[in-house]
Amino acid sequence: MTANSFSHLDARGAMIMVDVGEKPVTRRKAVAEAIVCLAPATMELLKQSALPKGDVLACAKIGGILAAKRAGELIPLCHPLNLTFADVSFNILERPPRVRVIAEVRATGVTGVEMEAIVAAQTAAAVIYDMCKAVQRDIVIAGVRLLHKSGGRSGEFNAPEASE
Repeated sequence: MTANSFSHLDARGAMIMVDVGEKPVTRRKAVAEAIVCLAPATMELLKQSALPKGDVLACAKIGGILAAKRAGELIPLCHPLNLTFADVSFNILERPPRVRVIAEVRATGVTGVEMEAIVAAQTAAAVIYDMCKAVQRDIVIAGVRLLHKSGGRSGEFNAPEASE
């Protein structure tokens, strides 16, 4: 491939932000996940709201939403977007003990919201780590991935189910 066949490189091979000004406006949606693996004792404290730093999932939800709104400041060449919706939810899974973080982001615009959803999921997972690290340091954040995207020229994407 030549340098100018990559969307984020100019003819000389220098990095550029893609001009999306001529793209059609469409409704965009992306859903991403992250998995936070906890020890059984930490999971029990989380479920009982007994961790020293307070309500872990409420804090993680807000942190994830705030991160979605700032993805354009964190990812080089990512366009800043006016989001119409951002949310983070959680599934508590018992065996093995883990929290599934699900971030959903929507916008009406000319570029996708996949990075916003991924950054939201990763940040919410990091907040869970931060809120639980007083009782467990070996928490693992894993399985960050895009689950769904719709809108735009490339259409819809749905990730295959993850193996348990």
